[in-house]
Amino acid sequence: MKRIICIFVCALLIVPLGGCSASSIFGSKNKMYKEDFMTMDTSMELSASGKNAEKAVEESKKRLFKLNDMASTTIKTSDISKINDAAGKEYVKVHPEVIKMILASKKYSEITSGEYDITVGPIVNLWGIGTDDQKIPGDSEIKARLPLIDYKKISVNEKESSVMLKDPDMAIDLGGVAKGFAGDEVLKIYKKYGIKNGLINLGSSSIYAVGKNEDNGDWTVGVKHPRSEASQNFLGILSVSDKGISTSGDYERFFIKNGKRYFHIMNPKTGYPVDNGIMSVTVVVDGSVKDANMLADILSLVVFELGAERGIKLINSMSNVSCEVTMTNYNVYTSKGFKNIMSDLNKDFKYKNLPSK
Repeated sequence: MKRIICIFVCALLIVPLGGCSASSIFGSKNKMYKEDFMTMDTSMELSASGKNAEKAVEESKKRLFKLNDMASTTIKTSDISKINDAAGKEYVKVHPEVIKMILASKKYSEITSGEYDITVGPIVNLWGIGTDDQKIPGDSEIKARLPLIDYKKISVNEKESSVMLKDPDMAIDLGGVAKGFAGDEVLKIYKKYGIKNGLINLGSSSIYAVGKNEDNGDWTVGVKHPRSEASQNFLGILSVSDKGISTSGDYERFFIKNGKRYFHIMNPKTGYPVDNGIMSVTVVVDGSVKDANMLADILSLVVFELGAERGIKLINSMSNVSCEVTMTNYNVYTSKGFKNIMSDLNKDFKYKNLPSK
């Protein structure tokens, strides 16, 4: 639905707040053209200001639908479905965009020694968390599928733009990278049309703040309280400009049985949900970093799976990247620089320093 008004978008994990006040609807410094729609299984909103705002948003929307057609695991004609269907049989020619996402994912699988792995599909499908078939699988079912989880068995032929999974029944899932990649593609379109201010909100976990908000201030983004359903109850508020943000949490898709929470972020080594005391991770990447949105998307999962100490150590080794890690005991650990952009830490939580060794 096309409109040039200001709305409040209640996302599941991170919520855009900046510029969405009644006073900014009319007479704002950066009047926004906005459009919201559904793709990649989530509600999205694109905002842009300037004379080419509508063209930028419309072209970006078409690009997002095209990327969904490439990377979806539920569309049978997508590149990912074709790769998975041909597992153990043959190479499949795919779009260069899919090659880029797979290679970026493999890079971080190497860095984490396989603790981040896009071939975890068979385990994700076995648990079915978030579907009508969700269950706690038997140990024998999990053990039978663990040999299928191995990023080293993704064979990529860049010259031919083709991919093959070496073993039958393997499956890849780009759910932890595709929205980030899509954000970078939208940003390219915005730059092509000279868009200096806007918001790329790709649903519940991925946002890129372009320039300034309607009132010519930094964009403000609320990070969801991991244990509260109240829409206005945040972990904290981020103030950002020209930065990509991604959040991963144990509250996005989950079920509770016998008092234990089972959620969708799987440990590729064990076949069970990650169990390291983390509730949520938020990563912020500066726009000066190449592929900032895709990197933020990948890193939020990487840090979640590595754990607070190893994850923050990795982030601290990178330039123009920062993060926070929220633990189930309500302690919050941060990398260098993160407290400079997050304010109003919820009273339920406390900043803590990582234990020194």
